[in-house]
Amino acid sequence: MSQKVAKKAESKCADKPIIAIIGLGFVGLPLALAFGKYYRTIGFDLDKRRVQALKAYKDSTQEFSKQDFLRAKKVHFTYRLEEIDEANFYIIAVPTPVTNDKKPDLSYLLQASQMVGKHLKKGDIIIYESTTYPTCTRKDCVPMLEAASGLKYNQDFFVGYSPERINPADKAHRLEHIKKITSGSTKESAHKIDKLYKRIITAGTHCVSSIEVAEASKALENAQRDINIAFMNEMYILLDKLGIDMAEVLEAARTKWNFLPFYPGLVGGHCIGIDPYYLYHIAQSVGYHTRIIASGRVINETMPRVFAHKLLKLLANAKIEIVGSRVLVVGFAFKADCTDIRNTKVPKLCEELESFGARVDVVDSMVDTRKTLQYYGRKIMRPKMLQKDSYDALLVLVCHSKDKAIDFRGFLKEKGVFLAINA
Repeated sequence: MSQKVAKKAESKCADKPIIAIIGLGFVGLPLALAFGKYYRTIGFDLDKRRVQALKAYKDSTQEFSKQDFLRAKKVHFTYRLEEIDEANFYIIAVPTPVTNDKKPDLSYLLQASQMVGKHLKKGDIIIYESTTYPTCTRKDCVPMLEAASGLKYNQDFFVGYSPERINPADKAHRLEHIKKITSGSTKESAHKIDKLYKRIITAGTHCVSSIEVAEASKALENAQRDINIAFMNEMYILLDKLGIDMAEVLEAARTKWNFLPFYPGLVGGHCIGIDPYYLYHIAQSVGYHTRIIASGRVINETMPRVFAHKLLKLLANAKIEIVGSRVLVVGFAFKADCTDIRNTKVPKLCEELESFGARVDVVDSMVDTRKTLQYYGRKIMRPKMLQKDSYDALLVLVCHSKDKAIDFRGFLKEKGVFLAINA
């Protein structure tokens, strides 16, 4: 097809966007509500229960209020796939987890690509927000779109990548307040995509030269945080062996103006603890073995065991029998003020304690207890269920703001031990 004809097809993605958001989780819902203030927006998710809740202005992630939904007057939520037919922009925001052996799991991404491909028309633009490795969009997703649609990439339809930068539970850095990286498969599609996001992102956009640059920037952001936290975790292990208080060391180090504020802790969630494996995978495919990225992951994956053994040591030093001891763990979500339990490392820590004969209870006031039971087999307690003087040990991993006033130490027995990890 000639360049002139290709541009004609591309221009059909008009000045009046109709946007379909595929996936309504922590990434897709903010997009749907933001775009829904200005454009006709179709929020699609396969989870019928989730869609019905959103139609009733209820967000299980607790990120949005009824007023947020009412302000997005042009959004419509559905689980019916045929309703995305009328869109000319498709934004795919589905999970990209790893398998049990830490390999990229592209199944959701490819399924979404196939679904959207079946509904593509000439001139449509597909934007990926799901975090993945550089080259994935062109090499893995585009062929799926072509096969499902029967259309030609960069002739009949066009593709972009705009990495999500959502930070769950962060009320200061919302979608609109975080600069958005944009990209497109052609100059014209990149311009259209950038213009689309400019409508909702008050912080502005940064349009890069290629989809691969956009993919790599997101992977780099999260791997950098993972590596920095890994260094703090390694320092925690070292200083503990030397009998030096890590908290006091950090307090001293923070007095320097350019000290970076990272802390030891469990690295869970759907970004920092996942994305480095995507980089590791693509590096291996081109014959390169990453050293720092891989080492950071090794350290952070060991921390549930490290913190569990620290608590067991405290019990032993207090001459409390470990077998049969009662331990209360505060926090199940991967971070404070968040309901997200994806890739939380708390279950591994609990399993380590239980392997030594301890009896472990977990309390969290925000997580969905139905989901913790479904995905992890863990019954989670609420603070009101706890009784005073009941536990031999207290381990505080995540303390939500709403629980700061609770005296969790009051649930310890008289000679019980206490350990807090960056909480």
